[in-house]
Amino acid sequence: MQYSDGIILRVAEANSTDPGMSRVRLDEESRMALGAEIGDVVEIEKTKKTVGRVYRARPEDENKGIVRIDSVMRNNCGCSIGDKVKVRKVRTEEAKKITLAPIIRKDQRLKFGEGIDDFVQKALMRRPMLEGDNISVPGLTLAGHSGLLFKVIKTTPSKVPVEVGEETKIEIREEPASEVLDDVSRVSYEDIGGLSEQLGKVREIIELPLKHPELFERLGIKPPKGVLLYGPPGTGKTLIARAVANESGANFFSINGPEIMSKYYGQSEQKLREIFMKAEESEPSIIFIDEIDSIAPKREEVQGEVERRVVAQLLTLMDGLKERGHVIVIGATNRIDAVDPALRRPGRFDREINIGVPDKRGRKEILAIHTRGMPMGMDDEKKNEFLDKIADLTYGFVGADLAALARESAMNALRRYLPMIDLDKPIPTEILEKMQVTEEDFMEALKTIEPSSLREVTVEVPNVRWDDIGDLENVKQELREAVELPLLKPEVFQRLGIRASKGFLLYGPPGVGKTLLAKAVATESNANFISVKGPEVLSKWVGESEKAVREIFKKAKQVAPTIIFLDEIDSIAPRRGTYGDSGVTERIVNQLLTSLDGIEVLQGVVVIAATNRPDIIDPGLLRAGRFDKLIYIPAPNAESRLKILQVHTKKMPLAKDVDLKYIAEKTEGYVGADLENLCREAGMMAYRQNPDATEITQQNFIDAMKVIRPSVDQEILKFYDQLSESINKNVMDKKKKSPVEELGLYQ
Repeated sequence: MQYSDGIILRVAEANSTDPGMSRVRLDEESRMALGAEIGDVVEIEKTKKTVGRVYRARPEDENKGIVRIDSVMRNNCGCSIGDKVKVRKVRTEEAKKITLAPIIRKDQRLKFGEGIDDFVQKALMRRPMLEGDNISVPGLTLAGHSGLLFKVIKTTPSKVPVEVGEETKIEIREEPASEVLDDVSRVSYEDIGGLSEQLGKVREIIELPLKHPELFERLGIKPPKGVLLYGPPGTGKTLIARAVANESGANFFSINGPEIMSKYYGQSEQKLREIFMKAEESEPSIIFIDEIDSIAPKREEVQGEVERRVVAQLLTLMDGLKERGHVIVIGATNRIDAVDPALRRPGRFDREINIGVPDKRGRKEILAIHTRGMPMGMDDEKKNEFLDKIADLTYGFVGADLAALARESAMNALRRYLPMIDLDKPIPTEILEKMQVTEEDFMEALKTIEPSSLREVTVEVPNVRWDDIGDLENVKQELREAVELPLLKPEVFQRLGIRASKGFLLYGPPGVGKTLLAKAVATESNANFISVKGPEVLSKWVGESEKAVREIFKKAKQVAPTIIFLDEIDSIAPRRGTYGDSGVTERIVNQLLTSLDGIEVLQGVVVIAATNRPDIIDPGLLRAGRFDKLIYIPAPNAESRLKILQVHTKKMPLAKDVDLKYIAEKTEGYVGADLENLCREAGMMAYRQNPDATEITQQNFIDAMKVIRPSVDQEILKFYDQLSESINKNVMDKKKKSPVEELGLYQ
């Protein structure tokens, strides 16, 4: 809609890179209607006025009649997302003087260092503003406030749009602005990344009934009463609730589960009733119940009478005889299965929304938000490439983990500058301007931050590369294709219409490098790695062992792509019916079978198992769809032994007379572990002969061979060769047999 002095547009949330920058995103049609070019200044008016600089809109925003502005500008002009505002082009004057005051609590005071005025003037160069606006100063982090807001107290000239120029004098007051925001740490939609779909669902169920109840009256339906957000810890459930409350303009009442519990009879229920009553009196309101599983657990599973009464009270408050009006309840939990089923029906919680672990695109959005005000010394293109790289390396990280990663990176940068800073005095501006967070700071932080949902089961993967494994080229290639290819090039599988392999069983004599291969896969693929040592999952309690297996697969799916490594799988998955125990191994086998190839899809999870005894593993596990490939790792031949020796002697100071080829020929029956031990013993022999030795001789190796004996003889090799043949033969025989013969029903 066009007016003589402007056009009417609908407000949408800002791009993730825009908050705090006074940017106004307009499409080409709107710019032509206004006669405005990129870089011009426009005024936006709803109940108040504010100004911003015009930037190009996204291609998908063309001809939609929307204007994208951040939460600070929305607050300045008194509008919220979805409102219509008047936009018109204006001219600005260069300000002679601008007075700013920080928006902090009234009891706070900030102490600024010398030269802060110059620092702020450079940071705000060419920034348009009006007297009374709130503005953010990029790169300024004070008193723990990132993106600290300032109130524009006075501008000269006054009452007209001005911009900061070379001659503008900036005055910063240390006492807070008189108009302090109710909540200084306001959360907006631009502060939430990677959850656009979930946020859209939450908004339509909450904002519409609060802002436009007439829509529901017209359709003759009752607005929704509640929404339940569930998902792993740290994914942004509480953040969404706070953002919706701030952006919708509703009153926000928070109930932290355990706070309402009381030892006095009836007092817990009374506290609940009082909160709902307050919410009704000041409607429209949002009641947010965090950790709802703590106050509304399944009644049949709790012993205490108080919990049962609280659940009953919550049920009647949410869906009792009394109409609630414009009050919406948001619940959040990371234990959805522990919540009483009576709450999980329409009329109470009308919608359940899974706030899951973000994908690569989501991780990049979250990182862009947390590095928004971070001085990184990169242009937009370079920063975009850098964020792509970090998003690639952070599989399974939730929002809270990525926030911790950004914070830890900044702390790494800060440690570099601490020697230059006298903490007893205000920090000089030139040091503030010099501070930058580099790519190395992030890489260093990645070593210490791991996905929070994996902390119980994750292991620190030793830094084993493919080059650290001598020979086994065929096995390495198969594992590369199975694990790395689906992670790095998923489009190959989509294009060819095939699924990635689910599992591999590595078998062979002890010491040939089965576990080493799994470690190398984990290191090279950058995937999350969960190591399960067979006997660890066994428990004396009925059902606990199966639960442990279930939990491992559940966590792996949450933070996919993940590699699950089952070492010594024969200890937890022996052939069913062969052991006279309590039946625990049989139940574990059944659980493993369903976890690997049950009704639930195992997406982005690869299982690698290792064993010395494939002959005693349950046959149900050895079929395609569970373990797709059974890979025999034989004892190394002379050529392979030479390659293994070359790997283990890479860092050893060898004498000129050392002939590794001769040693490889003389070490028949030695496996990888024996050869590593042989190299270590040769080094110790050199030390025993001469504590000041600087090289290891051929004789040292020959002496070491007398001590270190081969762990595999001809009998063992013959056993494994026959076993490999019989496993392949069994598979072929099964195809020829009828199902009746296979089950042995006529025996």
